Amino acid sequence: MDLAREDGKRRTRRRGGFASRAEAVREMKAVLDGELRGVYEDRRTTVASFLREWLAAKKEVLAPNTYAGYADCVERDLIPAFGHYRLPDLRPKQIDAWVTAQQKAGRGRVTVYRVVSTLRNALNHAVRTWRLRYNPAKHSVPPRPRAVERTCWTPDEAAAFLRHNSEHYADRLSDLFEVMLGTGMRRGEILALHWSDVHLMDRKLYVRWTLAAVNNNGILFREPKTEASRAWISLSPRAMAALHRQAALQMAAHPEGRLEGLVFAKPDGSPLRPQWVLDQLRKRTAEAGLPRIGLHDLRHTAASIMIAADIPVAVVSKTMRHSTLAITINLYGHLLKDSADEAVKALSAALDHADAQAARQTDPAVGRNFGQAA
Repeated sequence: MDLAREDGKRRTRRRGGFASRAEAVREMKAVLDGELRGVYEDRRTTVASFLREWLAAKKEVLAPNTYAGYADCVERDLIPAFGHYRLPDLRPKQIDAWVTAQQKAGRGRVTVYRVVSTLRNALNHAVRTWRLRYNPAKHSVPPRPRAVERTCWTPDEAAAFLRHNSEHYADRLSDLFEVMLGTGMRRGEILALHWSDVHLMDRKLYVRWTLAAVNNNGILFREPKTEASRAWISLSPRAMAALHRQAALQMAAHPEGRLEGLVFAKPDGSPLRPQWVLDQLRKRTAEAGLPRIGLHDLRHTAASIMIAADIPVAVVSKTMRHSTLAITINLYGHLLKDSADEAVKALSAALDHADAQAARQTDPAVGRNFGQAA
């Protein structure tokens, strides 16, 4: 068929391989309708082929772990469930039926949410590129499960953990945990920290890289996700002492006496595996008889200790390198109850003070407040 001309040039579209003339006519009508509406729904495209095409396009722009999560959802769940459908034939009722079946089978709410969210994201791309008229998964995503409240150590528990490490291990992980609790750095940031970004004379370090372990297997370095994460961090005396110990050990191991490469690494200089560090954290936590936490919970512990010490939340947000103050409040708002109590007391005191001033301004002869009369 001939399509509308562009720049005075003839455009022709050909399609073949139809089982019958009637099928070819239906396809021709679909192409013409697509030209008219600006949306062409190619019935030869299956959901499986589209999802794999979408994944290939996303691979260049997504963080490795994010891409791995999408790929896992696509290959493990979406293609087996919906891959055989023609892309234009996928309907909300089919997606809703799959969600219901997964929930009845006892599938985790977080897993089901992630799978259907991935499908919605992919089909949004189909709508944006004029390959679908509407997104059938738009209203099928189940409610997002509430995040589990993370466990944070108290200052006494954090100090007990560091003391246990110092007394029973005194190794590079002891210093790594000391720096994490003393700065609030993320797991990937501390494991990717290079000596070239540590300025001991200035008592600061710069977060330039983060380490990612894709499927707990391949390890790679990349820039932090947000601009706010790439920032200078001040070092406390305890964190300084830990870094000085690591510097002394590494300088002694190198005859030339130069500090280079990773701050916390294996003896051969290669990166530490995040899973091994987590295993060691849990092992040493159990030995010290402390509540079980994860590596990211060390960051939350650092923030909670600052909040408990009445550090202004804006300063905590800046120290934790959150992109907005709202993120800090959403994460740690439950820890601000004492601050809320103080705020309410201050508000009540201010109103009482205003009432007292108004009473003093009342004219005894008239018995009315001048401010109210005005």
